[in-house]
Amino acid sequence: MTRLLLASAAAVLTALPALAQEKPVLTVYTYDSFTSEWGPGPIIEERFEAQCGCDLKLVPAGDGAALLGRLKLEGARTDADVVLGLDTSLTAAARETGLFAPHGVSPALDLPVDWDDDTFLPFDWGWFAFVYDRTKLDTPPASFEELLDAPEDLKVVIQDPRSSTPGLGLLLWVKSVYGDEAEAAWARLKPHVVTVTAGWTEAYGMFLEGEADMVLSYTTSPAYHLIAEDDDTKAAAVFAEGNYLQIEVAGRLKDSDQPELADAFLAFMLTDAFQDAVPTTNWMYPAVTPAGGLPKGFETLAKPAKSLLVPADEVPALREEALAEWQAGLGN
Repeated sequence: MTRLLLASAAAVLTALPALAQEKPVLTVYTYDSFTSEWGPGPIIEERFEAQCGCDLKLVPAGDGAALLGRLKLEGARTDADVVLGLDTSLTAAARETGLFAPHGVSPALDLPVDWDDDTFLPFDWGWFAFVYDRTKLDTPPASFEELLDAPEDLKVVIQDPRSSTPGLGLLLWVKSVYGDEAEAAWARLKPHVVTVTAGWTEAYGMFLEGEADMVLSYTTSPAYHLIAEDDDTKAAAVFAEGNYLQIEVAGRLKDSDQPELADAFLAFMLTDAFQDAVPTTNWMYPAVTPAGGLPKGFETLAKPAKSLLVPADEVPALREEALAEWQAGLGN
């Protein structure tokens, strides 16, 4: 009997690694800051895994535009089941890849604009803005014109529209405001630009290190300093012409080998368990306001009177023209 028990125990122990490997894995491509230790990734991973009995694998793939570039390169061979971190400036190009499946959800969202997209679901949103330190810049520009006409010693850091969603947002923001005069607007901005970074993290770090007076970021960025650091010195400039809106989205890959798990993740994404992590980890507005509301401090944030947003299906054609103007105006 003892030998039988030992043999049985040995068989069970031998089987354990195989059983562990049978736990389904859901692979989600997202942007770098989402997966950082201070981003929402660790919280989302823990909460979703507690519900799904699966292994949620969050894979950082650069900034949002770089994320789409990787997906295009991998094509149908991609390991991704879900992509999280594109925005409306990229959804048309993402849809054209033919890699995504409809989500089949009719969500009740809290966005400043109507939402009607059968492929991509929002998880957060915010307005782009130039963030500054109010102890170093007494009178920030209150419009694009004031920024372009500011003394040349006013310096800004911006991001590259070819690799960064904030950079692409600025590209469309300038185009929305200046139209056919966009190239001239970029040329006027050029003396103020310290550098153009590949992504948001590098640009914001340069601003915090004092290498620029302003940085392209979000109206919600000061909330981080206020809530996490008890620092009220950072503020966002609201422009008279309007601030450009960013809506970040997720979508399921049609060739996912975990389609039901991917759908479950998208449904989870719109619940309080995901959404209440957004304001104080991703520092954006949640797509669905959690039952407990927004954290204290969000009520102090600047809110533009006007939201600018190019319809997603118009972005691909407009982007090429706007990118050429950006390159010519900045000399990039």
